[in-house]
Amino acid sequence: MSDAIFTLTNVCTCVFQEVIDTSGGCGASFAIEIVSEQFEGKRLLERHRIVNAALEEEMKQIHALSIKKALTPEQWKQQQESEKSKSDA
Repeated sequence: MSDAIFTLTNVCTCVFQEVIDTSGGCGASFAIEIVSEQFEGKRLLERHRIVNAALEEEMKQIHALSIKKALTPEQWKQQQESEKSKSDA
């Protein structure tokens, strides 16, 4: 999956990404969170299509990919602020 992360970073110009191996060690199932300026003005389905297109070759070897979050930098910032205010309360 390290090749996939490299591919995703190059295609999507990520501000933040987190990749979690959910396969139990076999490396065939992943959950990702990604933040990219490329998602600006795009609906969720379009964002998922961008990620899937970026990982087209890698997907041939991956059993499952769950895109947990595909956010714009502004959405991510708002989410971080919201989580921080909840933890401070």
